Amino acid sequence: MEMEMKDELGVTVERLAAAAGLLEQAVERLAQRQNAFVEDAEASISRIVATVDAHREAELEEKLAAAELKIAELQARGGMVAPATGRKTLPTAMTSLLAKQGVTVDSLEAGSLDAALVSLSLEQRIAVKSQLIRAGLLG
Repeated sequence: MEMEMKDELGVTVERLAAAAGLLEQAVERLAQRQNAFVEDAEASISRIVATVDAHREAELEEKLAAAELKIAELQARGGMVAPATGRKTLPTAMTSLLAKQGVTVDSLEAGSLDAALVSLSLEQRIAVKSQLIRAGLLG
């Protein structure tokens, strides 16, 4: 009977060893599949990132081209700006105000203008000078 138990024990040990070998093979195959899956996922992510980067790069290149075109248009227009042809006359009220201060439009000089406007308030002086600038009589 002891011999039979030893034989049964031996058979059981062999079966366990075979099962352990099969488990090792299964674990190895699972590890290979996981590595393949990770590699595929990384490759997919790399392709997606490259696609997004390429799209973003193309978008930025389009914006840059549009900006360069706009700059070129503005520079071209800057060279063709017509000289200011603003009016050369002042409103009647402004001419009267200057006449009361002893300044005529024909004899307009910066020094005489400042001297004539001394008696006016700051706001009035600014208004007078703004009107003269708009009329093109003061630079």
